Amino acid sequence: MSTPIPQWPGEPVRLGDREVFVRTASFPRADAEPALFVHGLAGSSANWTDLMGLLSDELAGEAVDLPGFGHSPPPPDRDYSVDAHTIVVARLIEKRGRGPVHLFGNSLGGAIATRLAGTRPDLVRSLTLISPALPDLRPRSGPARILAATMPGVGPWAVRRLATLPAEQRVQGTLEMCFADPTGLHPDRVMELVEDVRRRDGLTHNSEALIASSRGIVTAYMRRSLWRYAARVIAPTLVIYGRHDRLVDPRMAARAGRVFKRSRVVVLPDVGHLAQMERPETVAREFRAMLEDAHLRLPDTTAG
Repeated sequence: MSTPIPQWPGEPVRLGDREVFVRTASFPRADAEPALFVHGLAGSSANWTDLMGLLSDELAGEAVDLPGFGHSPPPPDRDYSVDAHTIVVARLIEKRGRGPVHLFGNSLGGAIATRLAGTRPDLVRSLTLISPALPDLRPRSGPARILAATMPGVGPWAVRRLATLPAEQRVQGTLEMCFADPTGLHPDRVMELVEDVRRRDGLTHNSEALIASSRGIVTAYMRRSLWRYAARVIAPTLVIYGRHDRLVDPRMAARAGRVFKRSRVVVLPDVGHLAQMERPETVAREFRAMLEDAHLRLPDTTAG
């Protein structure tokens, strides 16, 4: 197992009354096309490190920490709804003057990316969704935990109880929930996750961001508006599901194929909820295939 690349460097970016931390991949080509990567619940911009590296010859990639996550401070109004997160992502694209972008989203980030692509087509050149958190009311144990976290009293108690466990144990639990094979992640990446858990334990807004964003997902599910936004998306779309995803049912692939107009829908075997971390090479290959299907050409990385 080769040593993974370092996490991409980042900096805070001011967006009106909010501030977000943005990591930027180094890209050697002036004609590289802009891309933006949006993480899932309890994740961060670092979740995209390897995929950004694989695509860095073709894309000028940036990854954002949503407000309250990663290195981003909480929003001043404490609004963690899908709508509020979507507005932040749109502001970032506009602030950078980089649109339209190749937009990537995982889980909660997939819901945000879907809403943005459905309402602001001018900002999205292509859409790549990895286990997107789109409404599915069939009972499953993973989503049931998210629902429990939104209940008054229960969520804060569960988060406090979880925080008493060693960081290594919490990370192992996350890997077992989100990966088909938890042993496949490089030990350096596991240590990065452990160190980040320890860092976030010292932040007063850590549990707030997790619980309030969970409520935001549940609210979006109940409204069922995300599938309506999906039906409005005009950008070429890649939707990736993991056969062993315990949080997003891979059977939703059939519905995604019907709803997204210009879609390539893939269910990956031996993959869980975080395909961009578990199989980044496969995700990169499927992204390029989606662009080829849509007759979108990226810069020729073999030239020169």
